[in-house]
Amino acid sequence: MEEPLLCFRNISKSYYGNKVLTNINFDVKKGEIHALIGENGAGKSTLMNILFGMPVIHSTGGFDGEILIDGQKADIRSPHAAMQAGIGMVHQEFMLIPQYTIAENIKLNRETTSPNIISKFLGKRLETVDTAKMNADARRALDTLDMDIEAYTTVAGLPVGHLEFIEIAREIDKSDIKILVFDEPTAVLTESEAQHLLAAIKRLAGMGIGIIFISHRLDEIVSVADRVTILRDGELVATKDIEQTNAAEIASMMIGRKVSIERNSETKRNISGETELLVEGLHVAMPGERVRGVSFEVKKGEIVGIGGLAGQGKLGIANGIMGTYPSKGHVVFHGKELKLNDPLAAVSSGLAFVSEDRKGAGLLLSESIELNIAFTAMQTRGMFMTKVLGMGFRNDSAIRKHALGMIKELDIRCESPQQRAGSLSGGNQQKVCVARALTLEPTFLFVSEPTRGIDIGAKKLILDLLLKLNEELGMTIVMTSSELAELRSICDRIIIICEGNIGGVLPPDASDAEFGLMMSGSREKRAERSCA
Repeated sequence: MEEPLLCFRNISKSYYGNKVLTNINFDVKKGEIHALIGENGAGKSTLMNILFGMPVIHSTGGFDGEILIDGQKADIRSPHAAMQAGIGMVHQEFMLIPQYTIAENIKLNRETTSPNIISKFLGKRLETVDTAKMNADARRALDTLDMDIEAYTTVAGLPVGHLEFIEIAREIDKSDIKILVFDEPTAVLTESEAQHLLAAIKRLAGMGIGIIFISHRLDEIVSVADRVTILRDGELVATKDIEQTNAAEIASMMIGRKVSIERNSETKRNISGETELLVEGLHVAMPGERVRGVSFEVKKGEIVGIGGLAGQGKLGIANGIMGTYPSKGHVVFHGKELKLNDPLAAVSSGLAFVSEDRKGAGLLLSESIELNIAFTAMQTRGMFMTKVLGMGFRNDSAIRKHALGMIKELDIRCESPQQRAGSLSGGNQQKVCVARALTLEPTFLFVSEPTRGIDIGAKKLILDLLLKLNEELGMTIVMTSSELAELRSICDRIIIICEGNIGGVLPPDASDAEFGLMMSGSREKRAERSCA
């Protein structure tokens, strides 16, 4: 029997007396795609931090158990040691330098240099960067991923799908790579891009690289993985061959209950004939997501979906209306012209926005959860403020009480409301963003990629919450998502964006073929469907 490439043996970890991993055992074979799945807080990130020797592990007492690579015990105490051991990781959050070229990002801290007259006397650090050799190395890595883009292209402004592939190219360019971890690699990709990526991952496994594939998308796991390991509450539930299980069983083992995001056919919307939002000729200069003159309207009480391929402009619509990127055109909200390019005016009018960029635009990462939830409401509405002698002071007890309610309602996994937002998992950070938007008590909510990087249980909770806001509070919602199943599950109609324009509008029960043709810009489907 072949020796496993990577083996976790009895891995346990505690933080200040709180046990987050208990006797985890599983292995990864050479050339295997091994999926790792679990809800947020199940222990996936902690296990990967142990594999990568992250400082947070060793500064808090280390861990129990051992890691074997090629049958030999590995003492990995830093990310550099992990890289030397042949371990690479493609992170959920991009770690690229926008001003650098693709090749420079791929070769970062591993630049190829050649001697010159000065370096002969003053040392290797003054050697000349060999740009041609770096571009050639980058080209090989990009070709492995079937990525047709020039290596000297600057990263700034590229669509997020391209950024994901550049991250992967950087890892596979490293010498002696044995094990590659993918952390939610398709979270920012459309369905077609995700299929391209999964094909690339299979090619990497075919080269003998052991793959740990972390994903919340069960259909991807079933289609690409050889085996799956399920964690729940820091414990190992099972490791199963994919051929011996299915998506429903994995979901049940992961969360301990059956979960579905199927559309409820009995749902009845209270949609009025009143136009709550009217958009005419909207142009948005969002890099990689430009909008080129879209027009549509949203009725009061609707849940409208916005879908389409990455880089086609779907994300630009909400960002342009909310003033986060330069825009022009006409937007009428509640019968009044909305001032564009003014985020405060948008929020003050009764609009709220959950951004797809939870770290760049959504959160104050170094501040507490409770302050993140209350911050925008304090700034724009004067909420959670107490006046004393005409001066405003922050009401910390009111902030905490409200935050505790939101933490419970949205199931935000945290130590306390005072925990730093930046220390939360990606899914829990997203929930804090939703909580902050809801704190504004808006009548109209824009939400972009609300379940990106969130496990299936939390995904169902977020979608159910949006339905509750709509049905019980009458909130009108526009949801932008790369996941068609999400849009179909709660939306009344779905606007498809193609090349910065509206390709058409489809009902949620339209066929996969109709959605696919419209997303790809089929003229036939554009002619058949009204864009009203």
